[in-house]
Amino acid sequence: MALLPRSRFLPMLGGALGVIVIGVGAAFWWADRQHYETTDNAFVEADTVQVSPQVTGTVAEVLVSDNQSVSPGQVLVRLDPSTFQARLDQAIANAASQEAAIKNVDDRAALEKAMIAQKDAGVTSARAAAEMARSDMSRYARLAKTGWVSTQQVETQHAATDQAAAQVSQAEAAAEAERRTAGALGSTRSQQVAQAGAARAAVEQAQLDLDHTVIRAPVAGVIGARAVRAGQLVQPGAALMAVVPLGRAYVIANFKETQVSRLRIGQAVEIRADAFGRAPIKGLVESFAPATGQEFALIPVENAVGNFTKITQRVPVRIALADRSPLAGALRPGLSVEVKVDVTGDTGPSFAQAVASGAVFARQGGAR
Repeated sequence: MALLPRSRFLPMLGGALGVIVIGVGAAFWWADRQHYETTDNAFVEADTVQVSPQVTGTVAEVLVSDNQSVSPGQVLVRLDPSTFQARLDQAIANAASQEAAIKNVDDRAALEKAMIAQKDAGVTSARAAAEMARSDMSRYARLAKTGWVSTQQVETQHAATDQAAAQVSQAEAAAEAERRTAGALGSTRSQQVAQAGAARAAVEQAQLDLDHTVIRAPVAGVIGARAVRAGQLVQPGAALMAVVPLGRAYVIANFKETQVSRLRIGQAVEIRADAFGRAPIKGLVESFAPATGQEFALIPVENAVGNFTKITQRVPVRIALADRSPLAGALRPGLSVEVKVDVTGDTGPSFAQAVASGAVFARQGGAR
């Protein structure tokens, strides 16, 4: 068998090796596609908390600096408390005045109770006197018929009887007046109690306003976007700074709608970030968004037009970071990452099942 010339053998050998390399690469690519879904349209996010004042005031002291770690409840900013302390003192004094007014009404009610008892005794006495006068009048009338008393004595006794009856009416009217006065005191007391309640509420509100002059960290994290300075006048709702909870960061990966059919909650994820030299970070698929990213845009796309072109949409998938991954706590919100999901695991609900049931990955101590 004749050997091929060297000039023809080497190109054929190179072509064969190229075919082999392409075949091996295609085999690895195919195997990778069968086992994984990947995307580089993914970003690190965290539930960043904007710190804002709840009262209007002048900043007296800023106790944190940029990029400083803080713990929950740590004091970040102090506002000038002098105005709020004065309002609290005034509210406390007003509440004390209202409580004293209630006590005054109670004292008057006790006095009125005694006066009512006195007036009732006067009514009893007047009625007894009137009854005696009527008895005397009856005796004088019988004696007058037999001539034992004069007409003048009878008239005098008759006038005494009328006077006694009038005194009964006067005593009863006085007793009724005291009862009505006592009833009016009851209404006055109810009014004073309501005013005292409003005064106590004003004290609580003033105390809350004073407490709000001390602005504390709502969560643990790192300070960012610090825009507050000492001497600055701040208003409620103004953004003073942000607290970024780095330890609770997560990844939002925007997979194409043609990829999500093989994704399941709980599947293992490998995350690589350029900021960390592409060192792998472990995670798990946590949940699927209820709609594509386009639906949450400020200006939704209107597809009901004649020149429609179908564009593959992307579905945001939330990925929980493994607590034991060394770099998980170092990820910063906003970093772009690449994610690779192992779709061979039959771990939990699929995309269709999870959206229908609202299921999410239950983190018990975090992803492993």
